[in-house]
Amino acid sequence: MRRLLILAAAALSLSGGLASPALAGQPVTLKADTVDADGVVTFADLFDGAGASGRVTIANRAGATLLLDAVAVQAAARRAGLDWANSEGLRSILVRSAPSQASAAASPAVAARGNVEVLTYARSLAAGDIVQPTDLVWTKAAAAPNDAPADADAVIGMAARRPLRAGAFVAARDVGAAMVVRPGDTVTVAFEADGISLALEGKAMTAAGVGETVSVQNSTSKKIIQAVVTGPGQAVVGPAADQMKATRSTRYAAR
Repeated sequence: MRRLLILAAAALSLSGGLASPALAGQPVTLKADTVDADGVVTFADLFDGAGASGRVTIANRAGATLLLDAVAVQAAARRAGLDWANSEGLRSILVRSAPSQASAAASPAVAARGNVEVLTYARSLAAGDIVQPTDLVWTKAAAAPNDAPADADAVIGMAARRPLRAGAFVAARDVGAAMVVRPGDTVTVAFEADGISLALEGKAMTAAGVGETVSVQNSTSKKIIQAVVTGPGQAVVGPAADQMKATRSTRYAAR
């Protein structure tokens, strides 16, 4: 009987029943500031306490920032013998380039750290696409870009300045006013003040959205004037233009 008990205990040990504490992953915590210096993102860049597994490469960062899926990172960490609990329920991890000493005093690349809500793109957008409410989704992340909008209304109705990838953080620099006037378009420029109304036609020399300034070449005199776009093929100068500029500035300041 004693021999059977010894054999049973040995079998249990070999099967992992007695060895489970030794096989448990090494607990790690996500760093408050996830940065890498060479474009190769490792566990050491993400976690405190990664030990020897810190040398394992997770991804390569090509741009200034890299967005990692938190669930995928957690699974990869587990395979490397690390245990990240992700108790905050983060969905994304933003990894940025480590700032040089010369730029360390510059404005930070992230506006907030921790379990923060950040707007991301629900689908990929092409340059010029208009951002719709369904194109945006709030997600939890470890950090937010310094120009991340706090309100979805700040970008809804705006046009993408460049191709935008689904899942990427929304940043104010991504979007601008939708272009309703393009170079070569015929533009009617109106002036009205003190009961006087004038209008002339010209050719747009630049592109602009509503509320933005466009250069228009007078069809008769060939002189170039600056006008404020009010709609497709329409612009104003004088008091109406000043009012539009003031309204636009107030609207953006309130966002």
